[in-house]
Amino acid sequence: MTEPIWKIRRFEQLSSLELYQLLQLRSEVFVVEQDCVYQDIDGKDAKAMHVTGEYDGKIVAYSRIFKPWDYFEQASIGRVVIDANYRDRKWGHELLRQSIKGIETFFGENNIHISAQCYLQKFYESHGFVGVGETYMEDGIPHLGMDLN
Repeated sequence: MTEPIWKIRRFEQLSSLELYQLLQLRSEVFVVEQDCVYQDIDGKDAKAMHVTGEYDGKIVAYSRIFKPWDYFEQASIGRVVIDANYRDRKWGHELLRQSIKGIETFFGENNIHISAQCYLQKFYESHGFVGVGETYMEDGIPHLGMDLN
């Protein structure tokens, strides 16, 4: 089994096709699959670095990473998503490793805060994240703040 080609780029470095594909993937999962009506295009993409995993000419894995104060006080990772057709390949783990490495490389940071969907708590804990605070609802889905130090 081959792995995706991983890239980390600024917003303005994304091609039109890449931007279309990553927005389509986010919409497929966060809006349609999770049946959650919310504003995915939130004005923060231009500030983020974009982590993409491309397989067979298509973006199938994606996250966006932020330096401190662009989203949270700490550096952060968000919009972590794997195409439903590829989740059985466990590429989410490599996507998270690439995201953490990107924050270290581009921002010189290792303190990271995320807003995790509660059902993924054990996944994030397997990468060293620890829950902080109480669970809360975000866009109708239970979330938990988690930190990696």
